[in-house]
Amino acid sequence: MRALEVLDNRALIAGLLAWALAQAVKLPIHYIRTRKWDWSLLFLAGGMPSSHSALVAAVAHGIGFSEGFDSAAFALSIALAMIVIYDATGIRRQAGLHAEMLNELFKGLLEGHPLRGEQLREVLGHSPAEAMAGMLLGLATAQGIQTFWPA
Repeated sequence: MRALEVLDNRALIAGLLAWALAQAVKLPIHYIRTRKWDWSLLFLAGGMPSSHSALVAAVAHGIGFSEGFDSAAFALSIALAMIVIYDATGIRRQAGLHAEMLNELFKGLLEGHPLRGEQLREVLGHSPAEAMAGMLLGLATAQGIQTFWPA
């Protein structure tokens, strides 16, 4: 067994690359929208595209290529990808909307009272479009790895 055998795992490499690309793409997208650079987006959840969706889609696609699209491993990877994407667009999205509402409530209270409050993080989850963009980025990344990195 080789010490760096993990570097031959194309499904893992595709997933990590898709995640990194999704995180990096958030910077120019945010800049275009706000005309401000926010380097913290490289390490935060939420935003366009979904790095969670990109990661799980790329890994699932890569597993399909390596183990077969009719394998149990591919079926499991699809099930886990569905759970992650559902969570990103459902539960985490709702938590972000609640944070937004609480921040507005605190803002109103603070305007009339000398209370101090810390802002809650509002961008926790993803819209369906953000999740879809991440999923497509993940699929394209795994496809590119499969195409340009011969076995």
